[in-house]
Amino acid sequence: MEKLNFLTAGIPLRAKDYKTGFETLKELDLNGLELEFVHGVRISDTSKEFLKNNKNGFLLTAHAPFYVNLNSKEKEKVDASIQRIIETAMMANELNGYSITYHAAFYLKEDKKTVFDKLIKRHEIIFDTLKKENNNIWVRPETTGKETQWGDIDEIIELSKIFPNMLPCVDFSHIHARTGGKFNTYDEFASIFEKIGKNLGDVALNNFHAHIAGIEYTSKGEKKHLNLLESDLNYKDLLKAFKDFNIKGAVICESPNIEEDCKLLKDYYNSI
Repeated sequence: MEKLNFLTAGIPLRAKDYKTGFETLKELDLNGLELEFVHGVRISDTSKEFLKNNKNGFLLTAHAPFYVNLNSKEKEKVDASIQRIIETAMMANELNGYSITYHAAFYLKEDKKTVFDKLIKRHEIIFDTLKKENNNIWVRPETTGKETQWGDIDEIIELSKIFPNMLPCVDFSHIHARTGGKFNTYDEFASIFEKIGKNLGDVALNNFHAHIAGIEYTSKGEKKHLNLLESDLNYKDLLKAFKDFNIKGAVICESPNIEEDCKLLKDYYNSI
């Protein structure tokens, strides 16, 4: 990746479809969007053809459906979760997307090592399937916002060491919420980039995928997303760290006012 790109989480709010969405992105000087497959990997043939043929330099990423739990106690739910991740990767690859992300699992009161071992086996199925399809898209478990969810930064780094086409999706808002308000200073943000670089190498820093939003949280973690200026997320020091570490890849804004905060982030980044 040649630079840091700023993307909206879904079609900009003021647009009604991908065509007008791209017009809005161009007008705001933003770099692309994350396809939000909330309830299933569904997209109309018209939209698919448009995205295939009219990207015009915009970057696409994709978020798998929210109902994924690779640690479900029910085999059919595990199988469905695996399938949803594969379908997301297949669709994103067909649309020449950059990477996909998903919330991987819940602990369900099991110990971390037990869950980690299960996730290795279930990702082996995912990557075996993608390899047969010659699909080399980046597959990224996302750092999660609650202690009940699998996916702190260390777990995702360790899993990424095992699979060549896996890297983390770092949701800085989730890390901030999961830790009860920590990870909100320049040094703490820098420590995340240092840890990723040390463990996964320059490839991870040059092919980054991040989520940023304002966030409301309690002692139990994430509650809901907020607009940046309504939250305590120290986005300015975060962007300074992005700049100082020369991070390249995609930053996806997940604030409720997606395009406004996305532009806020990009404009501040460019001003540093």
